[in-house]
Amino acid sequence: MKEIGKYLKQARIKNGVSLEEASEDLNMSMIQLENIEDGNVRAFKDIFTLRDYVKDYAKYLGLNVNKLSDEFNDFMFERTSKISVSTVMEKKESATVDEKKKQISSPYTQIKDRKEIPLKPILGVLIGFVLILLIFFIMNKVSSKEPTITDELLGNGSEYYEFTY
Repeated sequence: MKEIGKYLKQARIKNGVSLEEASEDLNMSMIQLENIEDGNVRAFKDIFTLRDYVKDYAKYLGLNVNKLSDEFNDFMFERTSKISVSTVMEKKESATVDEKKKQISSPYTQIKDRKEIPLKPILGVLIGFVLILLIFFIMNKVSSKEPTITDELLGNGSEYYEFTY
């Protein structure tokens, strides 16, 4: 990374751009630009942010962004390929524990574990209730059927009897 930083610094000086001017134009602090030019990777929390800063700086200086990006990726490969898998896994596990600790604990912001409602028993009761209502409705319709008026009830035809319930 020191070589990349040196290259960027030489390009900046060659273009006659001051560190203050580059800082203003790129909306980055002078300290960040100095750390990039010095190759100080540890000054940046996130390596992806550093990569983006290097690309923006290279583009600003009119350099070949693809070439510089490849050099940065090679640097990162050399640096990260020396890290063992177990170290990466330990760091990942500790990061998840740290994230849990950082969460704000408030009754209003906590995510509560919700128990799943058993749907099968509720569905069975609902279907049973609908069936009982259907049977009740059919029984009510059958029993409330009006009696038919026959000739026996009418008598000689002059009298008409009506049955009401």
